[in-house]
Amino acid sequence: MSWIFLLLGIISEVLGTTSMKMSEGFTKLIPSILMFIFYGISLTLVTLSLKKLDVSIAYSIWSGLGTAIIATIGILFFKEHFSLFKMLAILMIIVGVIMLNISGEAYGKEESLPYLQIKRSGNGEQ
Repeated sequence: MSWIFLLLGIISEVLGTTSMKMSEGFTKLIPSILMFIFYGISLTLVTLSLKKLDVSIAYSIWSGLGTAIIATIGILFFKEHFSLFKMLAILMIIVGVIMLNISGEAYGKEESLPYLQIKRSGNGEQ
């Protein structure tokens, strides 16, 4: 369920950012209101996803995919400048998100170096 919350949070964030663009600096009422609604929904859903997901993984995926999707929307729908460099940057973001997902950490498998491990006792002491 956490992954579903995260995915819906990403979609809401993209809708919020698109509404931000469409609000034209708060000069259009409906997109301005929708921006706040979608961002509120997004942050709520991402917060719910953090019950089971590591914050480093969830936030990286949320911000990375959101950035890639918004950049694509900007190019396709808002006629923003397109270049090979921009396309490569978007692809690098997507590859980074994929690499995070296939890493052992994305599924709760810790693979840290022995000297970096912190032993925790049941009472919160380290």
